[in-house]
Amino acid sequence: MDTVTVAGVTVDTRHWIGGQRVSSADTFPSVSPIDGEHIADVHRGGPVEADAAVTAASGAFKDWSRWTPQERAVVLRKLADLVEENLEPLAQLETRDNGSLLRSHRRGVMPRVAMNIRFFADFAVEQLHHPVWETRGHENHVSWDPSGPTVIITPWNAPLMLATWRIGPALAAGDTVVLKPPEWAPLTASYFADLTHQAGLPDGVFNVVQGFGPEAGAALTSDPRVARICFTGSVPTAKLVAKAAAENLTPCSFELGGKSPTVILDDADLDLAVDLAIEQYDNAGQVCLAGTRLLVQESIADAFAERFAERASQIRQGDPRDEETQIGPNIHLDHVARVQGFIDRAVVDGASIAYGGEVNTDLGPHYFRPTLIRNAPAGSEILREEVFGPVLTMQTFTTDDDGLELANGTDFGLAACVVTGSRDRAESFCKHLVAGTIWVNCFFVRDLAAPFGGSKKSGIGREGGLWSFDFYADVKNTVYAPNGWNKDGRNEGTK
Repeated sequence: MDTVTVAGVTVDTRHWIGGQRVSSADTFPSVSPIDGEHIADVHRGGPVEADAAVTAASGAFKDWSRWTPQERAVVLRKLADLVEENLEPLAQLETRDNGSLLRSHRRGVMPRVAMNIRFFADFAVEQLHHPVWETRGHENHVSWDPSGPTVIITPWNAPLMLATWRIGPALAAGDTVVLKPPEWAPLTASYFADLTHQAGLPDGVFNVVQGFGPEAGAALTSDPRVARICFTGSVPTAKLVAKAAAENLTPCSFELGGKSPTVILDDADLDLAVDLAIEQYDNAGQVCLAGTRLLVQESIADAFAERFAERASQIRQGDPRDEETQIGPNIHLDHVARVQGFIDRAVVDGASIAYGGEVNTDLGPHYFRPTLIRNAPAGSEILREEVFGPVLTMQTFTTDDDGLELANGTDFGLAACVVTGSRDRAESFCKHLVAGTIWVNCFFVRDLAAPFGGSKKSGIGREGGLWSFDFYADVKNTVYAPNGWNKDGRNEGTK
């Protein structure tokens, strides 16, 4: 069947290429982590579909790139309006597909989809400019020119929101887009494609190719016609993407793994510290930015651990469609096995499980219990590698310098959270903390105008606000001579 009804929402399971639905000979299953139910057979693309999508995007680029930012904004604002009109079906569909909390999709994630599109459409019209300046009397005029077809590959933890974080600025910049959604949660991308058509986006400007990385993803990232590649996912996969892109010198923007610290200094408000630490379990730990390493100053470690354990024991795990649920399932049984493997190896290394450490069999095989690991030996895997599940570790330190060394002691540098009662102390600590984003006494506060990205192995590049357009566009400087113009306005030359 080419269309299915999931959570009361009808969605097409074929690709969206050149303004048309395109079938493939093969399909792959979409299984809901809520109850393990098979919910759809999704058309499985490969090199043929990837080539067709890039061809469509390349053909559409000539006209779309010549639209003014104002003209593009009209269509993109309409698209944002349509997302807002379809918040409930989008929320229902994505919850069923990837198991994230329905209330989060309703209140935050899907409204952010609309915000991503509208913000960058408005930014291109209202803020994408640079003051003219002179060099020896010559005028420098900076412009941001569309770069070409953009390939966007997104993960499954917030597939549509994270896709539109890139789709928004790419389209606003005048690029065309080929999106490869995650095979574990592809359905909202297909629904979104229909909304782009309803909004009046020209055929070929936005395309969706569903499939697996080694088939569809590899074909897209190796195509020499692609002007930009955006990838969110693991470091090993990013290396493959980078190798393919290097053959064509295609610029890449990578948001990769995290092993972020939540640093709790001894002057912190303990209630606030516990609240922020508990937040790191959000989305069953499937958040790139999560501060999963709890680093607590030794003098308050016992008091913190006691309060944290009490709060953690009260976390309500269950069906993500229930308003009272705080933690739902993990995405896939393969991923659950991966999480369990990390914990089993940590115990072998000498770590202890403070609580959790196993599947909540009362709910089903996808529901991993919130877990805290303590006493892990320095340098052990559980302290170095991203688990991407509801698993936190706790370590203690004595001085601020010791805490800073622990915080910076991984190959990652995506984010960090610092809890302290002193502004001066926070500024001193954060000055040498390696991370793309640092939250002090807060967590997950995001502004679309702010730079976002990772340091070290957590990514390449920055996006957000002007930084997004610096990536998705070709930044150009045009220099005008101060004299030598004839009566028709032609420059006859100057020395």
